[in-house]
Order: sequence, then structure tokens, then C-alpha cells
Amino acid sequence: METKHTIYTGAAQQMSKVADNSVELVVTSPPYPMIEMWDNIFGAQNSDTVVALQENRADVAFELMHAELDRVWDEVARVLVPGGIACINIGDATRTINGNFALYSNHSRIISHFISHGFVNLPNIIWRKQTNAPNKFMGSGMLPAGAYVTLEHEWILIFRKGGKREFKTSEDKQRRRESSFFWEERNVWFSDLWDNIKGTKQKISADSRDRSAAYPLEIPYRLINMYSLQGDTVLDPFLGTGTTTLAAIMSNRNSIGYEIDDKFIEIIADNIQSSSVAEMNDVIDRRITAHKRFVSERMQSKEIKHYNEHLDMPVMTSQETDMRFVYLSSISGDKHNFTAEYAATAPVCMKIKLGNRKQPASVPAGTQIALTF
Repeated sequence: METKHTIYTGAAQQMSKVADNSVELVVTSPPYPMIEMWDNIFGAQNSDTVVALQENRADVAFELMHAELDRVWDEVARVLVPGGIACINIGDATRTINGNFALYSNHSRIISHFISHGFVNLPNIIWRKQTNAPNKFMGSGMLPAGAYVTLEHEWILIFRKGGKREFKTSEDKQRRRESSFFWEERNVWFSDLWDNIKGTKQKISADSRDRSAAYPLEIPYRLINMYSLQGDTVLDPFLGTGTTTLAAIMSNRNSIGYEIDDKFIEIIADNIQSSSVAEMNDVIDRRITAHKRFVSERMQSKEIKHYNEHLDMPVMTSQETDMRFVYLSSISGDKHNFTAEYAATAPVCMKIKLGNRKQPASVPAGTQIALTF
């Protein structure tokens, strides 16, 4: 059992190395239009954006920025399989231009584009971020008609390419059953409000910018398990620090990433470097432990009728009885191509090889390894 992970440098407006109808899921967080830290990125792709901002034509700049994202969404439409899902984490923006403070609704602009291009907008998720201070406000404080609501949430937009994805072969049907999730996880993951996920560290050391704008690993991990099968391919056209790649590795999915800033390739490698195989597998163990706790408490008052032989534990529904986990056993490759190998049980030891330098000997699981390149 193995998965492949490829990282390309370049603008995602032309993902020519990704074939038509070859990706089952897109999970990404693009640059947010009208957020000042992204002005240079959008300006480099269309100089008219810079002119519009200099001339205080806010609505024109907003539309020009989204026009660049539209080109990426058109590529997403090309590479997704029929019934494939696109999950887009985006925040709205507030900005004062020429003395006028206004909201720029990025999420509604993206929804409009996807719907007009034949996608189905499924129920979206509001991610209420816990990093903002509760006393933060904008405007004139306690004086009425001059203060503004603080944005403390972002959107996770969910789109489907056409009708429901079909699983016609017996192999795909079985793979779908093995990729199921726990009943109690479903109740949390498929809520339209995610308020239990904290933001992630933003400071980075890159010449191009000093903030990563990365989302927490929990977000792509949930989305990948919610909307894809083990063995599927996940695409992130705005890879950034590689969070989606890590989540795909942990979830037994293949992945493809595009990153326009070649300086981030080292950062992506560092992220893999700082996460040991044991730490990645611990996510599975925590899920199993949480389920054991749940069913133990549940069985004190109610009977649980179903059982998963693979996991050797009760489950709430018949759809969970074929559910399987595989454990990461090794990662090998260079900065642009990685292979992750898996086993049915947690490995006793692990070997990691990145670049030309190899780990000389097996290391007991649970030991932190500093990866080298």
C-alpha cells in the first residue's frame, strides 16, 4: 500500500501537468482578495490590479483579483472527476480605501463563479476562529452608527462537479465502505459550524512574505476524510506550507500541489521534517481511542448492535462495519516527489528517506526524527 505526492512550482492558472478528470477532491485556501498581504501576489499576475488600488478604485481591484482566481477555478473544473468535490477555505475582507471602510465578500463572489460554471453548491461550513481576541473591534467603539462588526470567522465552501459521484465497480464500493468514518465523527464534521479548531502559527522565514496564511491541519484532514476515499487523489492549487499534502499522507490519499512561490518548497519539506511517522499515526490512534470512549459510555444506557471485526470494536451503524485504518510506515522522496507506504498495523519501527541522505537504521516508533535533505 502506497500513495504518491507531487509538488509543482508555478501558477495554478495553468495546471497543465494535471490530466482532465483525474482528481477526486480539491482542498485549498487561496490568497484572499482585498487583504493587503496578498496585493503583491495579485499585482504580479495582473498589473492593472496595482493601478486600480493606486487610483482608489476598490471595486475594480476586487474584481481583477477574483478574475485571477476564476482562472484557477476553471482549471479545477477541468481536472475534477464528475461528481468530484472542491472545498475552498476563504475569508471575507474589510478594508479602508480613500477613507471608505467596506466589506468585500470573497465567499459570495466565489460561489457565484462556481454556480455559473455548472457546479452545485452544497451546504457550506463556517469556521469560527478561536485566535481572535474577544475585545477586538473596528470603528468608533461604543458610539452607535459608527462601529463595525468584527470578522471572526472564515468560510469553507463546498462545491460538487455535477451530480453525485458514482461508485460502479465492486472494488470502488468496497473502498468506499473501508473509507467510512465513525458515526459520532459524522455528527461533528458535518455540522455547518466548526468552532473547535484553533488557528495555526503564521510566522515564517521566507523572503516573499512573513506570514504563511496556513490553515490548521485539522481542516484538510477532516475534509479529505469527509469527501474522498482512500486511494483517491487530492489537489491543492495553492499549496503554501504543504498542510494539505500532510493531511493526504495521513489519510492514505494521493496528492498534487501547486505553489507559485518556489521559496515555499523548502518550507513544505520542513513541515514534513517536523512531523514524525509516529506523530502522524497518533491521529488514527486518537480517533480509535475517542471512539472506544464513546461506545463505552453509550453502552451503559443503550445497546449497540453493530461490530467492526477489523477494528475489533462496536460501531453505531452497519456502514461502519467495513471501516479500516492503515498506518503510515515510511516516507521517501525528494522535495517535489514523495512516496508514502502503509501497513495494516502501526509499525514497530520506521524508516524515512528524503533526498540523497538515508536514515541509517530503524528507529523505534514514537522517537522524534530530524529529517535531512
